Amino acid sequence: MTAPTRAAPAREWADAFAAASNEDPEIQAHGKYFTCTYLLDATERSYAIKMESGRVTEVTVDPGPLDVPYEFAIRATPETWRGFGEPVPPPMHHGIWAATFQRDMRLDGNILVLMQNLRCVTRQIELLRTVGSPV
Repeated sequence: MTAPTRAAPAREWADAFAAASNEDPEIQAHGKYFTCTYLLDATERSYAIKMESGRVTEVTVDPGPLDVPYEFAIRATPETWRGFGEPVPPPMHHGIWAATFQRDMRLDGNILVLMQNLRCVTRQIELLRTVGSPV
């Protein structure tokens, strides 16, 4: 007997996330200088997302600690990421600040880079409502 899956396989999710981000008019309008690599960490699975001028150029699934350098990380439990992936997120799952206030999400690394690109990162998190949870 197999357990039901809650998310698409990792590579499939990564490709869908990259396509949704690259096709999003808001990110393209605001992302001219959005160039960095950041980590989405969901304990069970992580993704290093490389951005160049507002476009996802690479998503590395489950990078090792030295495989992909990144400027900042957004870390949360799988349950929190699943909440972000709902079409209508439950309370405290509609944005990274709400999730950090409940102390389930942590922002690590160079927070200045996150703040410089906050609108685009926020929009990418909002895209989870359409592409689904990363875990």
